[in-house]
Amino acid sequence: MKILIVGLGSMGKRRARLLKGIDPSIQISVVDNTEFRRAEAAGLGMTAYPSIKEACECETFDAALVCTAPLSHAVIIKQLLEQGISVFTELNLVKDGYEDAIALAKEKGLTLFLSSTMLYRGEVQYIASKVKEFDKKVNYIYHIGQYLPDWHPWENYRNFFVGNKRTGGVREIFGIELPWLTETFGDVVSFHVEKDKISDLEVEYEDSVFVTLRHASGAKGMLAVDVVSPKAVRNLEVFGEGLHLFWEGNPKALYQYDVNNQEKIAVNTYTSYEHDSRYSDNIVENAYVDELSNFLAVLKGEQEARYSFEKDLKTIDLMDKIEGAE
Repeated sequence: MKILIVGLGSMGKRRARLLKGIDPSIQISVVDNTEFRRAEAAGLGMTAYPSIKEACECETFDAALVCTAPLSHAVIIKQLLEQGISVFTELNLVKDGYEDAIALAKEKGLTLFLSSTMLYRGEVQYIASKVKEFDKKVNYIYHIGQYLPDWHPWENYRNFFVGNKRTGGVREIFGIELPWLTETFGDVVSFHVEKDKISDLEVEYEDSVFVTLRHASGAKGMLAVDVVSPKAVRNLEVFGEGLHLFWEGNPKALYQYDVNNQEKIAVNTYTSYEHDSRYSDNIVENAYVDELSNFLAVLKGEQEARYSFEKDLKTIDLMDKIEGAE
């Protein structure tokens, strides 16, 4: 199988490394418009091109991964689909080009696969299973935060997409978390928002947002999202009469409360897991591997994708409403 990775930034490098770990026989080429990244690709044994056009003139690809900044995705996805190449794309965060991409992929019989890595986390799947088998309503309190300059310590936050209002850091967190929250607790039927800017960060969006959510299942959620927390945090508590779950964002910090013994019991959803030391401890590689494995299986017609552009349209619509709330 031959795969083209468009964009050799941090995610492009991660996807390339993990693809090779899944199947060493996969041949990977790269498109990047910066000379130093093309040199990096060559140093890693990958053929590099300055454009999709040039790559497709030289090689034929089974699929492509779009790992560039979100606002560039629509044009790139269209180019790839027009070349007859199935697409895996990182989070888009905006719905630019969605209708055209969906229609073009269907017309050409191609796979259009959208990343939503949290759906592949073992802890998330465990929490979702417990909530869905529970026969009463539940509430949850969930705080996700990390200081924006720490997201990519190797570059200034003003120089990558989280500095842009349309694809800002708070919006990205919502884009990451809302798909699994709605999958677990049901569609959002009403919400209330409180937001403001509490830091000196040079961004044109509110850096701290609180949202109360009412889900179709009857569940209520208190969701706090920020890019100002000095320590990276993902703290979740799910509770109902007879169910109490706690998660601190990493594989070693998932607990279920034992009502009979009145104690928290650790839950292990991984036999082993891999962590990249450049990122906070709530980011593990296993979910990225499982997501890519799902994509490869979808290409072969062996599995269904867990997320889609159609589902993401609903997520982006909710994000827009939360962002626009007064």
